[in-house]
Amino acid sequence: MILQRKRKTKDPCPDCFLHKKLCICSLIPDLETKTKVVLIIHAKELKRTTNTGRLALKSLKNSEMRIRGQSKVALDLSDLLAPNYQTLLFYPCDQASELTKEYLQCFSKPIQLLVPDGNWRQASKVSIRHKELQFVPRVMISKPNLAKSHLRAESFEEGMSTLQAIAEALKIIESEEVYLKLMQVYQAKLENTLKGRGQFN
Repeated sequence: MILQRKRKTKDPCPDCFLHKKLCICSLIPDLETKTKVVLIIHAKELKRTTNTGRLALKSLKNSEMRIRGQSKVALDLSDLLAPNYQTLLFYPCDQASELTKEYLQCFSKPIQLLVPDGNWRQASKVSIRHKELQFVPRVMISKPNLAKSHLRAESFEEGMSTLQAIAEALKIIESEEVYLKLMQVYQAKLENTLKGRGQFN
């Protein structure tokens, strides 16, 4: 089932972006990880209450946000290429490697995961337009998303929300525990969004 928005959420919680009566902030964990997650989000995505990437950042201490699309001048991400991390761009494309524990054995440094966030068109431009990232290895998770309900329509079977994708990646890079705690937040976001729209599983 795909959730259809009937009206914009009025006066949403500034942290979980749900109606305040449906707030899930008490479920947001405070997770320590060796992996650094950098959300590269399009400015238009910041206005969407269905965005889940920001919930991932609120859950992960070792994370930050970079906003693109705010001006005609391209955002420079070259400072993210820090020598103390192995940087990976989390984006499915023909050049991307499957993110597995075996693949990660190639690297001795902690992982910095760059995660484009926005609609498919917005996210795809991170890989194409940011030439400073051209030599950053691309990784992906290709397993199908079998969930019956989604916050937004998915254009292909592997499609998932940004929070789901980050949870799946950290399950491989970090631990099952990190994955489960992030997915608890996602499920609460999904279920309370359904309730707010008068729809139920």
